[in-house]
Amino acid sequence: MTRRAAVVGLGLIGGSIGLALRRSGWRVSGVDNDASVAAMALRLGVVDRLVVDPEAEITFIATPVGAVVAAARDALATGPGVVTDVGGVKAGVVAAVDDPRFIGGHPMAGSELEGVEGADGDLFAGAAWVLTPTATTDPDAYARVHAVVASLGADVIAVEPARHDAIVAVVSHVPHLTAAALMGVAASHAEHQGPLLRLAAGGFRDMTRIAAGHPGIWPDVCADNADAITAVLGQLVSELERIRDVVASGSRAELLGTLERARAARLALPARGAPRATEVVEVRVPVTNRPRELASVTTLAGELGVNIEALETADATEAERGLIVMVVDARAAQRLRDALVAEGYRPVIQAVG
Repeated sequence: MTRRAAVVGLGLIGGSIGLALRRSGWRVSGVDNDASVAAMALRLGVVDRLVVDPEAEITFIATPVGAVVAAARDALATGPGVVTDVGGVKAGVVAAVDDPRFIGGHPMAGSELEGVEGADGDLFAGAAWVLTPTATTDPDAYARVHAVVASLGADVIAVEPARHDAIVAVVSHVPHLTAAALMGVAASHAEHQGPLLRLAAGGFRDMTRIAAGHPGIWPDVCADNADAITAVLGQLVSELERIRDVVASGSRAELLGTLERARAARLALPARGAPRATEVVEVRVPVTNRPRELASVTTLAGELGVNIEALETADATEAERGLIVMVVDARAAQRLRDALVAEGYRPVIQAVG
């Protein structure tokens, strides 16, 4: 039987999800508030039909952040399938939806292209895709969302919603605002120095590339994640002031130390699209009170940087107990097991198959 999915919001991310799913054999329905965008999505083969499908196994909410809660509630009321979203802020959305079948999500992928015309079925290959299970998340719903997202080529990472928002403030939200600020400085100089922007070299272009992204999503993001963003902006301002003082003082040694530390940290960033593990094992974790334990176990793996290649839940042999089975890189399995033991779990590592 052909699997069915739905996408609400057919822009760059929603359109890319539709293309990726259809390429994998899914029948994809979709809707968008803009009738012209919806019509374009149908012409481009992003979706099979323009309708809300009550029989969709999974629904992706790819609207602006401010519209996610209402769209997610509508999708949950439409049918029995699981629902996830792709918004850049999670804590407020997850708390507001508050349904065991809703799993907050955020693919850390994008493009300089805009709208459904820029949709790319390969957009998520090798990209991190955050899922944010909570104590009330249904384990089977989480396992289904995890499996579908992983099938799109993404590396799935489980993180608590509030933790997600604090992290993306550093790695996504503040960088975008910083790029916008730098472009503002450059543009103000360019009014009086015509050649300035024409002479912009690679470093400037690399730092400000993300400022070319669509501005429409950012007011909602900044409003919903204001506390984390303003805190990180405060840290950035303090660091820039420190560097300004170092430059003004002429301290070559201190400046060199700052640049060397920055270089080392940058080189330590993991490469996107790194090859997946060639040898994997199962980490089997007996649990009680499965909804709460699922969030604890998967977010612990996320904090350790252990990618879960596949995940399933099952009944254990003991009464009123469950089992979480994670397929992970064999090289990371012992590290994950040790961390789980330290938290009071009794995991077992087994060969796959």
